[in-house]
Amino acid sequence: MPTFSSHDIPDLRHQVIIVTGGNVGLGYETIRQLSLHNPARIYLAARSKDKATKAIKDLQEGNPKGADVHFLQLDLASFESVKAAAANFLSRESRLDILVNNAGIMMTPEGLTKEGYEIQFGTNVLGPALFTQLLLPTLRQTAKANPQTRVVMLGSAAHVRAPSDVYKFDELRTTGSSRHTTQRYTTSKLADLHYAKALAERETEVKIIPVHPGMVATNLHHASTGTFLKPFLYTAGFLFATPVEKGALSQIWAAVSPDAKSGQYYGPIGKAESGSKLAQDHGLQEKLFKWVQDQLVGHVETAY
Repeated sequence: MPTFSSHDIPDLRHQVIIVTGGNVGLGYETIRQLSLHNPARIYLAARSKDKATKAIKDLQEGNPKGADVHFLQLDLASFESVKAAAANFLSRESRLDILVNNAGIMMTPEGLTKEGYEIQFGTNVLGPALFTQLLLPTLRQTAKANPQTRVVMLGSAAHVRAPSDVYKFDELRTTGSSRHTTQRYTTSKLADLHYAKALAERETEVKIIPVHPGMVATNLHHASTGTFLKPFLYTAGFLFATPVEKGALSQIWAAVSPDAKSGQYYGPIGKAESGSKLAQDHGLQEKLFKWVQDQLVGHVETAY
C-alpha cells in the first residue's frame, strides 16, 4: 500500500480538471489540494450557484496563489442539466485531464429524478455515467498528449451491504418504496463499482478508476433518514471517521498517481481491493452496464 500525502501530488501544469460536488466535503478538499499544484483550471460542478460561489471565494481566500476555480452548473438528477453542463464545459475548454465524479447523495427520502428514476440511483449512477460519456471524446483527445488522463468514480465500502437480489431494473423506474433507503443507497454504490469496471474493460485510452475513501467526517449523512441509522452515523463519524483533509487523499491519489490502474478498485490510500462477492460477479456487472447504456440512448452517442 503506497504512502501518499498532499506533498506527493505532482505538478499539474496545463491540466484541466472537473470535480463534481466540489462545494463541500471530499469534493471541496480535493479541489483545495489539487489547486496547490499548478493546474490550468479546475471546474467546481455543483447544483447550487450560491454555495459554489461561496466555496470558490473560500478557496481563493485560503490560497490566493491557487489555480483558477470556475463554477459549472450541474444537477445529476436531471439529464438535461447534465447535458447542459457538458456543453458549457466543452464550449470553454478543448482538453480535460481529470474528471472526478465525486458528487452523490446518501440514504435520502424516497424520490424520483427528472426522468423518473429512483433518486439515489439516478443521481449516483445514471447522472455520472451520462456526464462521463459526454466528456469521453475530449478525455480521449487529451490522452494523446497526457497518457495519465483519467476518470475517477467515487464509490463506497457500503456497497458490500447491497441486497442479494440487487438489480430489479423495473424497480429503478419507481421510488423503490419496497426497499429501505439504505438498500437503495448500497445498490447505487454497487452499481457505481460495476459501471466503472465495465467501462474500464471497454475504454482503451482513458483510465477509469473506481475508489472509496473509507469512513470520512463529511456532511453527506446529514440528509439521511432512518431512526436507528442516523444516530449510528453521527456516533461513528465522531469516534472513527477520518478527517476530510486525509480522507480526500484516496480520491486524490486515484486522480494523480501514475500507479493507479484502470479498472482496479482502490480503498484508502491506493490499496487495491476486490470488493464484495456481488462486485466480482461479472455477469451481474454486464447486465447493469447494458441496462445503464440503454437508459442513455438518445442522450449520448456511444460505441459501447
